Amino acid sequence: MTDIAASRLTHDPERRRDLAHVGPLELYTPVLEESRDFFVNQLALREVGRDADSIYLHTWDDYLSWTIRLIRRERAGVGTTFVRAASAAAFERVRAEIELAGLVDGIDAGVRGLGEVVRFHDPDGHPMGLYWEAGWYVPDETDTPALKNQAAAFPGRGANVRRLDHVNYLTKDVPGTSRFLADVLGARCTERIVTDEGEDAAIWFNLGNKSYDLVYTQDWTGANGRLHHLAFATDTREDILRAADVMLEAGIHIETGPHKHAIQQTFFLYVWEPGGNRIELCNAGARLILAPDWKTISWTAAERAKGQAWGLKTIDTFHTHGTPVLPVE
Repeated sequence: MTDIAASRLTHDPERRRDLAHVGPLELYTPVLEESRDFFVNQLALREVGRDADSIYLHTWDDYLSWTIRLIRRERAGVGTTFVRAASAAAFERVRAEIELAGLVDGIDAGVRGLGEVVRFHDPDGHPMGLYWEAGWYVPDETDTPALKNQAAAFPGRGANVRRLDHVNYLTKDVPGTSRFLADVLGARCTERIVTDEGEDAAIWFNLGNKSYDLVYTQDWTGANGRLHHLAFATDTREDILRAADVMLEAGIHIETGPHKHAIQQTFFLYVWEPGGNRIELCNAGARLILAPDWKTISWTAAERAKGQAWGLKTIDTFHTHGTPVLPVE
């Protein structure tokens, strides 16, 4: 076992909890209006703002003022992933770690609905933003919930996604990214895939008690800064079964599922939105990581070759498709 792996598997009783959650997030698409219609009509997000080249969308139980910003670009892919600090003091601690690592790209006070943002990048070049101050979602008369402890009215249509769940990036350096997540962001590795040589091939990290928030998998192309998928959470597994019919009727490409992952036990459906980005609808049931001394679960290549939890073989495009799509040489 490598020193990196050994350090991650060792219980740290004082592990940091300086980040609260992932989101909001930017997504690039070459077909802005078509992508907007997918998120609004099939996933049940609500349009809450727009400008010349972008549209802001909101999931019904996100306390933040927006969940995802679609940005018109020539090629699909992920823009900035914003992460909220757990407090004003935590914001300063994480800022110091990012500065020490030499990853800061600048300070931005102009992000819609957010206060001061420290813009930075992960070791693979994915843009990120750290913030603490944030504006909360204020529903209008058409979007006021019956229950005052949820952000907006229950839409009850389409896939009916509740919130942003996680982001899965592609990276050419999984071990280096793992060190960044643990040492700079203070995240915890809950599960991972290891090669026969003992190196990380994919890593699942959480910020709080969710089973995972940030995922990185090996980019077979050796490129930087690409996206594997963006995931939204549904209330139940039955929502995902209904979503499969919703996607079928809408002519949306269903890549794989519905089915259950072995890793993290997530019930899933993967589709490609019109811009080409892979979107996961996911439901992990009641699974949380409550143990403060949780030890990383490692999966071997042989175990992964068995397929998903109930025997479904992983489709080839799951290993080859990422955005932006790169030309095959």
